[in-house]
Amino acid sequence: MAKSPTHAPETPATRLLKQLRIPFSTHLYEYEAHGGTTVSARELNLPEHAIVKTLVMQDEDANPLIVLMHGDRTVSTKELARQAGRKRIEPCKPEVANRHSGYLIGGTSPFATRKKMPVYMEKSILDLPLIYINGGRRGFLVGIHPHDILRALQPDLISAALE
Repeated sequence: MAKSPTHAPETPATRLLKQLRIPFSTHLYEYEAHGGTTVSARELNLPEHAIVKTLVMQDEDANPLIVLMHGDRTVSTKELARQAGRKRIEPCKPEVANRHSGYLIGGTSPFATRKKMPVYMEKSILDLPLIYINGGRRGFLVGIHPHDILRALQPDLISAALE
C-alpha cells in the first residue's frame, strides 16, 4: 500500500487557481484505481454529491469537451448532446482523454488542461455551498466555491444528470 503524501502537490491546476486568486483548500486521500468519487467521499468523509467529477468526452467529430458532474450522478449523453447542439457525445478512451487534458485518468482536473476545451457543468452544482474537484493528481482534491468555476472556466450550464 502506497503511503499518502503529507502535503499538497503543486500542479498546473493549483497554479491556475492561485493565478486567478481563487481560494481553495487541499484534500489528499489514498487513491484506488477505478474507485472514483465513492472512494474519495469515503476517504475524506464527504458527501459524494459534493464531489465533482471531471469527464473528458467527445462529439461525433471527435472534438473533445469537459463535463463537470456530481460524483453520485451519471451523465445522460443523449441529453448532453441535445443541450450542447451536437449529434452525439460519448466518453473518450482513457489514452485520448489523457492526451487532451494532460492529466492521468483519476487525476483529471478541469483547470489548466493541455488543450482548451468547452466545459459543460451540471447547473445544480451551483446550489452547493462548497465542492471538491480534482486538483490535477490522483488522490488530490481541491475544495472551492462552485461559483468560482464560473469565473475560472466559463462553463455552459446544463441539466443532464441521471440518478
